[in-house]
Amino acid sequence: MTNLLVMKEYLKQFYAKYEVYLHPLAKFLLSLISLGMINSKLGYMGTIDHASIVLIVALMCSFLPRTCIILFDALFILLHLYAMALECAIVALALFLVLFLLYFRFSPKSIIAVVLTPVCFGLKVPYLIPIAYGLAATPASAVAVSCGVVAYYLISYMSGNAAAVSGMASDEMITRFRFVIDGLIGNKAMILTIVAFSITIMVVYIVRRLPIMQSWRIAILAGVLTDIMVMLIGDLMLDTNLSISILGLLGGSIVAALVGEVLRFLLFNVDYYRMERVQFEDDEYYYYVKAVPKISISKPSRNVKKINSQRRPQSMSSQNK
Repeated sequence: MTNLLVMKEYLKQFYAKYEVYLHPLAKFLLSLISLGMINSKLGYMGTIDHASIVLIVALMCSFLPRTCIILFDALFILLHLYAMALECAIVALALFLVLFLLYFRFSPKSIIAVVLTPVCFGLKVPYLIPIAYGLAATPASAVAVSCGVVAYYLISYMSGNAAAVSGMASDEMITRFRFVIDGLIGNKAMILTIVAFSITIMVVYIVRRLPIMQSWRIAILAGVLTDIMVMLIGDLMLDTNLSISILGLLGGSIVAALVGEVLRFLLFNVDYYRMERVQFEDDEYYYYVKAVPKISISKPSRNVKKINSQRRPQSMSSQNK
């Protein structure tokens, strides 16, 4: 445990020292991964489906505000869908406008969740998102996470039905619109995921703020169980055929619990054994305070003693004299 605390102090000092470089690097990697996944899933416009284009855009995003990552991702999706079918691009544009309005209205601070959620879906670990944001953010982040879920299912639906859309005649514009819109609105798996993630974020947030011992660990466990129960019950009610990925749900929940424990150690590492209850008063109120100290350890200092090698020869020469 002491070694972990020492490592935590090293990480804090490293981050404080190189923060100006780490932020652009994180934005570059997130943009690179998200754009690469979009090209691998869609890839209908060959002009932007090149590693050099993705690298240039990712480098631009590393120096621009974080909102630009979302804008470039949306632009790549729209261009690919335009190359596939104009109707798909129009529907996606209208959907993105609605999502951006909801995002900027309710959760503008959770901007990374919009991009990170589809990335975690692509990496097969989506269930860590509601646990992480329930621990590190507020319930308003459920809106940003839901926008990310919609973006992922939009990409998956367009990718899976590209042959059907392209096979329709060019004069069947209304049929294409109806096919795309009905497929998105009637996507039961997407609706279930949005509901499950939103409920999980709220449960984790509420439990971790309770004035009880080990509240964060209880919140992680409650969030994992809530996510699993909502997904399974929703599967039975909506018939989303989720039973095929039961192992993925359980495995992803275990990964989510491990990531949540790492976040707890980094963000809320306290010593309940040294908890104190303090009582004091002023002219109007009595105050009853429960104080729980944080677990911290100072970074070990290294004392380097320099030995002057010239002293001995000088002393020997004086003895010879």
